[in-house]
Order: sequence, then C-alpha cells, then structure tokens
Amino acid sequence: MPLLSLAHFTVIDADPLTLIDVGAAAGFDAVGLRLVLPPGAPPIVPVVGDPAMQRRIKTRLAATGMKILDTEALWLMPETDISALAPALDATAELGAAHFIACSNDPDRARTLDNLSRLCEAANLRGVRVMFEFLPYTEVRSLAEAHALLAEIKPANAGILVDAVHLSRSGGSPADLASYDPSLFSFVHLCDVPAEPPSFENLRAEARGGRLYPGEGGLWLDAFVKAFPAGTAFAIEAPSSRYAALAPLERARLAADTSRALLSRASVKRAADN
Repeated sequence: MPLLSLAHFTVIDADPLTLIDVGAAAGFDAVGLRLVLPPGAPPIVPVVGDPAMQRRIKTRLAATGMKILDTEALWLMPETDISALAPALDATAELGAAHFIACSNDPDRARTLDNLSRLCEAANLRGVRVMFEFLPYTEVRSLAEAHALLAEIKPANAGILVDAVHLSRSGGSPADLASYDPSLFSFVHLCDVPAEPPSFENLRAEARGGRLYPGEGGLWLDAFVKAFPAGTAFAIEAPSSRYAALAPLERARLAADTSRALLSRASVKRAADN
C-alpha cells in the first residue's frame, strides 16, 4: 500500500500535536503540517520560530512512529519576500519534512518566475523539495501552466502537486498525467467532489469546505490513483463542511478508511494488469 498522509487542512482545527496523534490513531503513516498561513485562512498554532514546539513535535513523531510528509502553504503574491521564508524552510527541514507546498496568485509572470526560482533554490539548500500546486482560481490555474513555469526556471529539485479537485476543476483528467515526467509527482492530494463543478466564483469555497472523502463524490479517482507510479504517496486533503461537527479523530478515521479502500482497490487492479 502507498504511504498515506493526513493533510492538515482536513482537520485544520487540530494543533500540531493533536494532528500527529489523530493521524496515528486513524492509521495514517504521516501528516502534512501547516506552517505558513494562506491568504484569508484562520490562525494556526505557531511552529516557525518556536524551537520548544518543534522539539515537542519531534518527540511526538518519535513516540507515534509518524513522520511529516510536507509543510504548507505559501502563496506567492506581489508582496512576497522569499528571504523572509527562511525560518519556515528551516523548520521544515528541522522537522524532517521532505516537501514544501507553494502556489502563485501573482499576476506578474516575471516576478513569479523569479520568486519561484529563489524559493526552489533556498529549499534545495535545505534538502527540501518545493511542490508547486496549481489552483484554478489563482494565477497558475492548470497542470500545463505549472509545468511551463518549472520548465522555464529549471530548478534543481522541484515537483508539481496535483490535487484531484484542482485537476478536475481546471478541466483536466487523469489521462493528462501521462504527458509529464512521473518523477514530478512525489506525492498527490486526494479527495472527492461532485462530478458537476460549481460556478467559477464558488471554486475556492468548494476547495476550502465543500470536499468529500474518496468514494462520496463523482470524480474518476480509480483512474487518478492508477495514473501515478506505484509507490507514489497520497495525502488526503478534504476539508468538508459535511463533517465539520465531528471531532478531528472521527474525521481522520473516516478519511483514512475511505482512502485506504480506494488505494487497496487500485493496488489490486494494478497487480491484475501486470
């Protein structure tokens, strides 16, 4: 079975230590940890610049056997200062996370290229891989657009984060993934949504609270999972208003159970095809 991670956004109300605990109790292998606030997001328990909290996180990881797959979530904006992100990248490396997630909502392409290049260079110096994510309601809306940016700056080590809902809502499909080097996709964001997309104006609202767990919606998730090489890690990112009243552990267990069922089915199909 592939590595399965609990993205912080699925249980964003959980502090870092609770996130690790509920992830372990639900049967996840890893978690993703929010270190940088996206625009308009609610406050989080600070980790960056808090060595004591970082020590507690590392102790909890060791006690549970968990690891941190990724940290998030930088939005490149016109005012972004890459040098100011050094503490977040330092914390990412200190906590053993292999990936740092970024996207761009800067309309200036030249500035985006410069900032993304500098971010990738700074992350690479720390042994961290930037995973550049496209979101259809930002300035980099599609897999093709994200790939074009990376192809232009040619970073030493960076990848593209493909989220099932963003691939769908940008007009893409699992078949599109065959056109790209699979090494770009170190890990993938998994979730479900209804087959019928909302209006463009409601895409962000859906992504922030209208997601479903695998099998509850109408996406092509079997084909999506199968499109990635065996061994690709999957992180379930599914903030869902449907389950908002449930405790973080209950949400984590539902997310794990539905994701494992999907991944198990895909593994069986992959073995049969081979």
